[in-house]
Formats: sequence, C-alpha cells, structure tokens
Amino acid sequence: MSTDTTASVSTHILDTSAGRPAEGVAVRLAARSGRDAEWQALGGSATDADGRCKDLPALPEGTTHVRLDFAVEAYFEPSARNQAEAQQDAPAHRDSGSGVFFPEVAITFAVVPGEHYHVPLLLNPFGYSVYRGS
Repeated sequence: MSTDTTASVSTHILDTSAGRPAEGVAVRLAARSGRDAEWQALGGSATDADGRCKDLPALPEGTTHVRLDFAVEAYFEPSARNQAEAQQDAPAHRDSGSGVFFPEVAITFAVVPGEHYHVPLLLNPFGYSVYRGS
C-alpha cells in the first residue's frame, strides 16, 4: 500500500460482443468526500484504440467515493461502427431504437487514500459487467 494521501483511478472498456477494446467512448469522472457530500465533476477523457483512458483527472484529497460515467450509446450507433460485422450473433430486431439497451453506464465505488483502483467495463449492447481489476 502506498503512503499517498489520495486514491487513483484508471479504467478500460472491452466490447465483449466484438471481442476487442471499445475505442472512442467518452468517460466522465466525479468524486465526493463522504456519502452525503455533493458530487464534484472532475473532467473526463475518451478511450483510446486499446480501450483505455490514460489521462483521467487526479482525485482530490479526501475523496471517499468515485463515479465513472461511460457514454456508450454513441459507440454502438451503426454510423460509429459496422454493427453487422462486429455483432454477428446480435438479434436482428432490437427493443431500443438506438440499438443499445443501456445508453449510459454509471459506476460508483468507494475508495481509500493510497490505493489504486482499476475498474474495467465489459460491455455489449444489452449488458455490462464491472469489477475491481489490478
């Protein structure tokens, strides 16, 4: 464990429907100091060709909770990428007009000073999963 006074956060996204990193997904970062405190928007980034956000803002001292907001709807739009090729087994008719059931994914987690939190997002048009990585 580090002796730093703040926690740090990183993330990446894997598109499990295509078996590859999700490039170009906007990610916003917010933090708060206590469960009843107001969220402070810290800024954001977008995933690179490897699906990683390498330039997320630093967390302020005293951060106890972090929220990552992933804007995934645009990533799954047919104009953004060829859905037919990327999702060969996807249903022909979708319930959502946009082709994605979860247009945004918000992940909130608790942090302690000195720890690094890597939070991967495993994503497809109809579901997602997250976990604390290393």
